[in-house]
Amino acid sequence: MNRVELVASIADATGLKKADVDKVMSAFIDTVTAELAKGEEIRLVGFGTFAVSHRSASEGRNMRTGEPMKIPARNLPKFKAGKPLKDAVAKGAE
Repeated sequence: MNRVELVASIADATGLKKADVDKVMSAFIDTVTAELAKGEEIRLVGFGTFAVSHRSASEGRNMRTGEPMKIPARNLPKFKAGKPLKDAVAKGAE
């Protein structure tokens, strides 16, 4: 499912206009992005948690030349699914 299909599905489920759902979707994405950029965490009980994971600097190898190279430290977004979401997905696999 892509964004257009998700917006259409939410619009059908709620009776809202697709344009309104798209605005809400954009605001949600912008808010999550801004909060994670500040290092904050967003918890949606029953769904999951958006958080920032820190990766320390490390040393790797250039796959073409085999030379060692430094991989810089960085922050990455992560999502941890909540129990109800995990259970729903597990039931769908049965």
